[in-house]
Parts: sequence; structure tokens; C-alpha cells
Amino acid sequence: MSEKNIRLEVMQAIEHKVEGFIDSFLIPIEEIWQPTDFLPDSQSDNFLESVKQLREESKELGYDFWVTMVADTITEEALPTYESWLMDVEGINQHDGKANGWSKWVRAWTGEENRHGDVLNKYLYLSGRVNMREVEITTQHLLSDGFDIGTDRDPYKNFVYTSFQELATNISHKRVGQMAKKKGNALLGKMCTIIAGDEMRHHLAYREFVKTILSEDPSGMMIAFADMMKQKIVMPAHFLRESGGSIGTAFENFSNCAQRLGVYTAHDYIEILKKLNSYWEIDTVRSLNDEAQKARDYLMKLPARLLRISERMKFPEDQYNFKWVEANGRL
Repeated sequence: MSEKNIRLEVMQAIEHKVEGFIDSFLIPIEEIWQPTDFLPDSQSDNFLESVKQLREESKELGYDFWVTMVADTITEEALPTYESWLMDVEGINQHDGKANGWSKWVRAWTGEENRHGDVLNKYLYLSGRVNMREVEITTQHLLSDGFDIGTDRDPYKNFVYTSFQELATNISHKRVGQMAKKKGNALLGKMCTIIAGDEMRHHLAYREFVKTILSEDPSGMMIAFADMMKQKIVMPAHFLRESGGSIGTAFENFSNCAQRLGVYTAHDYIEILKKLNSYWEIDTVRSLNDEAQKARDYLMKLPARLLRISERMKFPEDQYNFKWVEANGRL
């Protein structure tokens, strides 16, 4: 049987478990927070005063912080691309005339994720600290350019990717929230912290998908995991660009900024890999074929290898002047 058919069979075999994953890792729409829970109430007579307070509190946050906020926001707002990509994965079928469990998951997950870009975008707009037109141009570019995360339509690789990426965004949002709170911005701190909480729940779900598949097709899943790590997990916004720029240039400069600020670093990348290796018990998975055994050996040695590489890495200390934010974080 072909690799593609095996994956499709596994996806169909565990589809009945997806409803339980939705109940365990997602929150009913009527119960979960919404952007307006954090933003000034436009129906209130105190709306303008609340906006003024929001703008005052945002003045203490520096240039690198605002660049990170903008890039995080744009990444979250590119959600239509991510949904359409996942809906095309083998085994996620929204066209067969019934409620496919996997497509139901993707829609419900998208609904939760959509709130992140919504609340962050509105906060940026009200803060008056960034050039929103340039931000909007970058967002449109990112949606138009699409993305390629190296997974093709392979569900195994896609779930490895989302397991990794959801934890990465959890780390980034959590640290941004901590920095905002430290600067006296309690509202933004709380907002980013609760977004980070959503990302953690989603990470826990996707890593459970991988664990379930490992029990059904250990060799296929092990090889897919190693393949993803060999090509490196790229961030979903790795095609990021500003107006007039070429694909990917803004992302490289943003990555340097995030590294400099300590929001998301090379060390974090290694720690995520170690956590996934540990949770999936990569060292003790049984019934592996020869290729999968080699993949396991690679995965077990990879954190130490990446650590050695990270110790030699150099990052630019000079600020790159983004069109999104003035050099002093003000317009």
C-alpha cells in the first residue's frame, strides 16, 4: 500500500476521536472570550476616555516591542491562508456530504484563532503607535503570497508543524504580555496572556493528534517528524514583506528583532523540540522499520546539535527601520 493511502486510512481510523478532541481542547463559542471583552466599549459614553487611557499606556513600549506586536498581529491575521491549507490536507474532507470530524476541527480551531488577529489589530489601531496602512499592506501581501511550510498535503507533517508552531506562538505572546505588564500596561499584558493560553490549548491538541497517529503508524509518523526537522520548522509568516519589498525580507529582520528582544529565540526552538521528543516518547517507540529507526536516532541527537550551532550564531544588533513603526516607536 502506498504511503499516501496508509495516511488516509489512519486519518479515517481515528476520525471518530476528533469530537472528543474538540470537547477537550476547544471552548464553546458562547463561553470563550471575545475581542470586545478587552477593548474600549464603543457604545459607552466613556469610549473616548478609555481610548485616551489606552493610548497613554502604550507610550512606554519601545521600538522592538511594537515591531514584534505588528508581526504577531499580521501572522494571526493571515489565518485564511492557514485554514485553506489545512482543509486541503489528506483525510480532511469537507466535500463528502457529511460532517467530517477533521474538517469540523479545522473550522472550530479557525474560529478560535480568528479572534487573536481581530483583537490585536484593533488594539494597534487605537494605540496610534504604528502606521496602520503599512501594516495592512503587509497583511494583504502575506495573504496574496500564500505560504509553503514544507508539509505538502501530508497530515503527519502538518500535525508535527502545528504542534511545534502553536507552542512557539504561545511563547511569543506570553513574553510580549509579560513585557507589556512590566511597563505598566495591564490591559495589553492580559490580552496577550489570554491569547497565549489559547495557543497552548491548541498545541496540546495537535501534539495529541501526533501521539495518536504514532500508535497507529509509528514508522510513518517518526519519518515525517524527522523530515520536518531536517528542513527546519519555518514560521507561518516567513514570506513577510513590507510595501515595495521582496518576499521574506521583512521576516528576517523581524526575527532578528524578536531574538534581540528575547521574545522568541534559537534556544526556544531547541526547547520545543526537546519537549516534543519527550512527550511523544520518541526514545521508546516500538515497531519501527529501519528507516524510522534512523529517523529516531536523528531526532534524539538533534537538540544537542542545534545547541552547538546556536552558540555560534550571530544576530545583528542594529535596528532595522520598518515602515510599520517609527524609530522611537512613535508616529
